[in-house]
Amino acid sequence: MKNELIERLTPYVQIDTQSNEDSDTCPSTPGQWDLLRQLVQELNTIGMEDVTLDDNGYVMATLPSNTDKNVPVIGFMAHVDTATDFTGKNVKPQLVDYHGGDILLNQQHGIVLSPRDFPELEGYHGHTLMTTDGTTLLGADNKAGIAEIMTAMHHLIRNPEIKHGKIRVAFTPDEEIGRGPHKFDVAAYGAQYAYTVDGGPLGELEYETFNAAAAKVICKGTNVHPGTAKGKMINATKIAMELHRRLPVEEAPEFTDGYEGFYHLISIHGDVEQTQLSYIIRDFDREAFEHKKNTLTSIVHEFRQTYGEDSILLEMNDQYYNMREKIEPVMHIVDTAEQAMKNLGIPPHITPVRGGTDGAQLSYMGLPTPNIFTGGENYHGKYEYVSVDNMVKATAVIVEICRLFEEQA
Repeated sequence: MKNELIERLTPYVQIDTQSNEDSDTCPSTPGQWDLLRQLVQELNTIGMEDVTLDDNGYVMATLPSNTDKNVPVIGFMAHVDTATDFTGKNVKPQLVDYHGGDILLNQQHGIVLSPRDFPELEGYHGHTLMTTDGTTLLGADNKAGIAEIMTAMHHLIRNPEIKHGKIRVAFTPDEEIGRGPHKFDVAAYGAQYAYTVDGGPLGELEYETFNAAAAKVICKGTNVHPGTAKGKMINATKIAMELHRRLPVEEAPEFTDGYEGFYHLISIHGDVEQTQLSYIIRDFDREAFEHKKNTLTSIVHEFRQTYGEDSILLEMNDQYYNMREKIEPVMHIVDTAEQAMKNLGIPPHITPVRGGTDGAQLSYMGLPTPNIFTGGENYHGKYEYVSVDNMVKATAVIVEICRLFEEQA
């Protein structure tokens, strides 16, 4: 199974599938189509049925039931796109048999993956790790999940003595830009419950996410030659700086953890004439989430009073909500995943997702979808890596979840 996972993941990560939030197509980039078409071929090759790829880039497939029991239809899902935070072009994965110390990712550029910077690396002695070469992200988020789902389905097909109900698989685009489920056909998928295989280290099991919003604040100024600007110039960059300083300093990602929310300034660009601030707003508590949005709205209103009604524009939209509200009525699906891990000797680590998954939106679309681990670390950057040994365990958890649903029916 370990070799199969490596053989699947290696070509996946070498396809550039970064999404693009400035595109209005679905998928947002052509590279995603390349991987999606490859996955269709692989699903057919391993013996899955009803394999489809629709016009919006959603792959679906079925593993038919092999039991007479009436088992709920369950699904497993992963996304094909990679993050926009760091380049995903020309990924050169490296396999490392890790026995401690620093990992030299790139000798030419002196890039080192070190337990001094990433102490969790010490827990991977004896593991086979797939790393980057220090010049790109890896894309284990979420291609490790794809490889694990594919390998789990292949294992079930080759081992029919493992009884299971009908299983649906889906591979989706554009999760990293928040659009993953936007055109997903839940009815066509036909699962009663699903799991995204999009978590991190061994044992992660998640059914709580942030409430999330995105905001853009556009500050408009008046540019005049600085030699004659007195009483005339309005500097949009200074307005933007002043406005940002009004937000609570301590409510930023670098000062928060656990259940604490934040405002995150993800970019600022512009000039004297116009400057744009782009934010994401996050909080687990719905009331606190609304308060954060209202705070930003109030600050913008105050600045309009000072600089004019048309001087500050605010665009804000909700992206997803905490899926806990939709998971709690069907907590047995979390309990089943937890039991699957315990059966395999994996200590479950149930934590809130300080981020989002497709499952957050899907749960509000009528498909309750918690999240399970893949075995990856340091997503979205050049220090990303995944333990192939823990990928084997994630694959085993998928298989065990299928077995338990049949056993419990």
